[in-house]
Amino acid sequence: MKGKVKLIGMDLDGTLLTTKKEMTPYTKAVLKRAAEQEITVLPATGRPLSGLTEELLEFQGFRYAVTANGGRVVDIRSGETLFQDLVPVETARKVLEILGHYDSLREIYFDGTGYAQEDALKEIGRYLEEPPVMEYIMKTRIAVPDLWEKFEEENRELDKVQGLFASMEERSLALEELKEVPGIEITGALRKNIEVNGAGVNKGRALVRLGRRLGISREEIMAFGDGANDLQMLKEVGIGVAMENAKEELKEAADYIAGTNDEDGVARFIEAYVLNE
Repeated sequence: MKGKVKLIGMDLDGTLLTTKKEMTPYTKAVLKRAAEQEITVLPATGRPLSGLTEELLEFQGFRYAVTANGGRVVDIRSGETLFQDLVPVETARKVLEILGHYDSLREIYFDGTGYAQEDALKEIGRYLEEPPVMEYIMKTRIAVPDLWEKFEEENRELDKVQGLFASMEERSLALEELKEVPGIEITGALRKNIEVNGAGVNKGRALVRLGRRLGISREEIMAFGDGANDLQMLKEVGIGVAMENAKEELKEAADYIAGTNDEDGVARFIEAYVLNE
């Protein structure tokens, strides 16, 4: 693979970042070397643009970012949206109505910014168990007193809709209802969440589209992931790499397996198999 990979998309949580949501100095050094060898490296995440930390936004190795599971692809340096695949208003309304049937923390994303119901955010421990994830959500979401009011006020297409559930049982019930809604893509990166994009939207499609814009073929694109929202990405790019800590379905779909996110798995794989000496 040395000399053949021109673009690398990397999921963040559980993949590029450690459990503490950090990018290690070793990983930064390897990605910097990749960029110096004219390989485009970028986050490919379910997060909105506002969910990218200062550390990620300021890292010189990154020029682009696939956000909201491919719903929005941006040029980090200029702030320009290169392309977007959004959820129609009426479709999002149906999704929010279903999520509202259950004890859930609901989020809506517009223009790379995530909004969440204020009172639910105050009880975030009902919906999440991992302190680093709680901290990330609290830091990167704009709390609004009435999410429905915000939705109706905007009255336009969304990047993504998300629900975090108080129980797996309620998540399962909501999932069955959502399967009856046409025109959506359902996935999730956390144990008790559901993420909804427009039909056909996924990180892999966005990476291939970005590659086409940059003159890079599908076969020259590599992607790393660990969660359910990475499955289509690994299938659609030329070289799919699952983390050792990934779900089994990802490992089965991947071309290769890297080490865990807490072992710098992404960086070690790139250094060993992609970079020239």
